[in-house]
Amino acid sequence: MPMQRLMPGRIAGALATMAFAVIAALPAAQAQQITAETVIATVNGEPITAGQLSLAGAEFADQLAQVPAERRDTAVLDLVINMRLAAAAAEAAGTDKDPLVMQRLDLSRDRTLYSEFLREKFIAAVTEETVKARYDEEMAKFQPAEEIRARHILVNSDQEDLAKEIIVELDAGGDFAKIAAEKSQDPGSGASGGDLGWFKRGMMVKPFEDAAFALEPGQYTKTPVKSDFGWHVILVEDKRMEQPPTFEQERPRIEQELVRETFDKEIGALRDGAKIELATLPGAPPAAEPPAEAAPPAEEPPAEPAQ
Repeated sequence: MPMQRLMPGRIAGALATMAFAVIAALPAAQAQQITAETVIATVNGEPITAGQLSLAGAEFADQLAQVPAERRDTAVLDLVINMRLAAAAAEAAGTDKDPLVMQRLDLSRDRTLYSEFLREKFIAAVTEETVKARYDEEMAKFQPAEEIRARHILVNSDQEDLAKEIIVELDAGGDFAKIAAEKSQDPGSGASGGDLGWFKRGMMVKPFEDAAFALEPGQYTKTPVKSDFGWHVILVEDKRMEQPPTFEQERPRIEQELVRETFDKEIGALRDGAKIELATLPGAPPAAEPPAEAAPPAEEPPAEPAQ
């Protein structure tokens, strides 16, 4: 029987399977000795290390996510082998001397150094200690606000009479949640009996907010409340003072703030110390110096009750 001819991909796959199988089969103590410099395979005498495979796995994570989990290690090694072979062929053909290719290589190098520079700064700036210190600083200034839990029934702007009829129905002992489920035109809360959950001042539009916070638990508005959404009948179920957020709740936000502040500080200092000159192209007005980073999005306006 003739021997099956292995294609390059199959050869790479076989190498990967053997390499990772060997690592997986090593005793625990020996497996722990695998480092970023450990050679997993060679291509024309050039080593491929565990560290290079790790970098490739991170770089192509989205594509590798489409590969079955049990084949990903093989796929990474297969990819690196193919890249190494194609890169060598491109160099032999002089592709790396093409001006556009050289610009792309320069950009790739700059991007890698840029990312590593910032990564090191972020690691130094965002630690358990700095995040906890920022949290403690904020909590020292925390002033709890009053919160209420409310329900509402919403009808269209031309249905004030219907809103008044709903209030009459409530006065007669009608169940607020049941009426909301049947008659409210708010698709967000109607199905849940008009439940809006807990909210504090500034989270709803003013006419709704003023009417809701004027009520005591168990009370509902005796006249319809008008907003841009239509007419509301509001029931307040409970009131409480806002509880301070926990450290774990605030950690992601604080970490992002510290990252942003570190970026602004480090890149700002580099730009302040650099001489940046923008060329003026023929026929074009003088260009303004580009900002270090795009401005953050504007703060969201207060929310209306869901429609």
